[in-house]
Amino acid sequence: MAKFGDLSNFLVLCILLGIEGSSYGQLQLNFYAKSCPQAEKIIQEYAQKQIPNAPSLAAALLRLHFHDCFVRGCDGSVLLNFTPSTKNQTEKVAVPNQTLRGFSFIDGVKKAVEAECPGVVSCADIVALVAR
Repeated sequence: MAKFGDLSNFLVLCILLGIEGSSYGQLQLNFYAKSCPQAEKIIQEYAQKQIPNAPSLAAALLRLHFHDCFVRGCDGSVLLNFTPSTKNQTEKVAVPNQTLRGFSFIDGVKKAVEAECPGVVSCADIVALVAR
């Protein structure tokens, strides 16, 4: 029969391994420093230029980021449009997300980033960097 100390040591080991495994995939500054060096600058400048025109959009973009991260992590899935050919509804049309704003702002940022580095910066990262 296992002793309590052996069981608690095993549980501590499992927790530590779980924490270690969950640390991969965290956000980091300058992630695109090599693949798209201007990405963060483009996003920051776009936001600094546009937000003064619609100051309430800053809070809306933070909320958009929160809702994107809420269900299954920050994956950009809240940006997906519903189409009749999809069998499941997208997060964008779910009741809590129907009042989200800022989608056209994210589209504008994505267009600016794509002009510099096509196919490099993910939509999820754009949402996170805009919220930052």
